[in-house]
Amino acid sequence: MTMLVTGSSGHLGEALMRTLRASGRAAVGLDVIPGPFTDEVASIADRALVARSMKGVDAVLHAATLHKPHVATHARGAFVETNILGTLILLEEAARARVRAFVMTSTTSAFGDALKPPPDEPAAWIDERVAPVPKNIYGVTKTAAEDLCQLFHRNERLASIVLRTSRFFPEEDDDAAARKSYADDNTKANEYLFRRVAIEDVVDAHLLAAERAPAIGFKKYIISATTPFKPADCARLRVEAPTVVSLRAPGWEGEYARRGWRMFPSIDRVYYNALARQDLGWRPKWDFAAIVRRLRDTGDIRGALAKQIGAKGYHAERFEGAPYPVRTS
Repeated sequence: MTMLVTGSSGHLGEALMRTLRASGRAAVGLDVIPGPFTDEVASIADRALVARSMKGVDAVLHAATLHKPHVATHARGAFVETNILGTLILLEEAARARVRAFVMTSTTSAFGDALKPPPDEPAAWIDERVAPVPKNIYGVTKTAAEDLCQLFHRNERLASIVLRTSRFFPEEDDDAAARKSYADDNTKANEYLFRRVAIEDVVDAHLLAAERAPAIGFKKYIISATTPFKPADCARLRVEAPTVVSLRAPGWEGEYARRGWRMFPSIDRVYYNALARQDLGWRPKWDFAAIVRRLRDTGDIRGALAKQIGAKGYHAERFEGAPYPVRTS
């Protein structure tokens, strides 16, 4: 099976290309930015190039996108061109080339305001039944691209799987309060409880989705580390999260104390990945307990693949006091 990987110079795209080539599988990398795993340097909105790149391809892993960090630095039209038009062109050319599987990388950010319950309400339990309420152009264009995947399955019989991934980027948090209050790895380790996933597990989900797509047809899945929490925990998570964590995932306390780390006092949402595990046969290896064990054994929460790729950033320029400027609209 030959795979076309879009966004091959990005964090996930490179992870996919590294994994595919390390296993001897044929893969073509496409990205607007040159990189060691990018074979074609062009925009996914370039139809002629996309059509040429689709020849001999069995599956498309579509990771190319403008991200949330670009909201304050790029025009809304650029999001429409990349995230919607680019996806449309890929789908049209994939259907024309009779590609057997199309896997689109989406985002749990698409849920938008559904992720933020009022302060006096329980944490939001987020599974595939929750309707997205996009809060910026990033969320709007990603949900539109998801709908295009569904449309092409309906009308063109193109097997299409949408993977809504939670956080896997290595860059610093965009929230200034979080950066001030917690060491970066402390924040990321905490997030494995409810809103983060290891890059190795994201890669596995994409490869499984490409295999299973023809049998599934079309579906959307949440891709996040397996949470130890239950829906009944949601009220207590808002007011006494450390107590709930000690109940559901004990064993972290000593390692955190030794490092001067802290658990978040409140958790406002929990991503639930059961449907992806059920349908895709996905078995994510890195939950919070496994991350704490790796931290204790190696002194690092990152795995080998994450270390190989490193932090890429989202912009050529640097911004004083923050990883990137933040705007919500």
